[in-house]
Amino acid sequence: MRRWLIALLALWTGTVGADELIMARVTQSFPEAMNNLQQIIREQGYVVSRVQRVDIGLTTSGFQTAEYRLVFFGKPEEIRQLTARHPELIPYLPLEIVIFAEGDDSIILAASPAKLAEFYPDPELGRQFSRWDRDLRAIFDAMTTAH
Repeated sequence: MRRWLIALLALWTGTVGADELIMARVTQSFPEAMNNLQQIIREQGYVVSRVQRVDIGLTTSGFQTAEYRLVFFGKPEEIRQLTARHPELIPYLPLEIVIFAEGDDSIILAASPAKLAEFYPDPELGRQFSRWDRDLRAIFDAMTTAH
């Protein structure tokens, strides 16, 4: 099941290597982890723009699934300004985290925004990608220490 999700994320983000993925096991049930994730995203100064169910499509395709969601988030004004200057970034925004149940725990997974610097060498963008990466890692750290 986990391999399938990583493969799915790889299709969205290109090839996946160890430094390209941020992944953590959260010792919380899916509903608790889902609530905590959204709260922690807001505490980091971001807005949750959408939560997309993935499990319905998987179940319809015949997969046995637990609960899966894509959580999209960002800073609306930052995204507007950035995509006005760099429309090539539109496919990568807003940022997203995959969350799914695995037994009594939950798994969170995201592509590292810092990896985008390899494709967009502009120093301004590099600083932005690094900040997003730090913020994303802070979200993951907060999730793994939340009780």
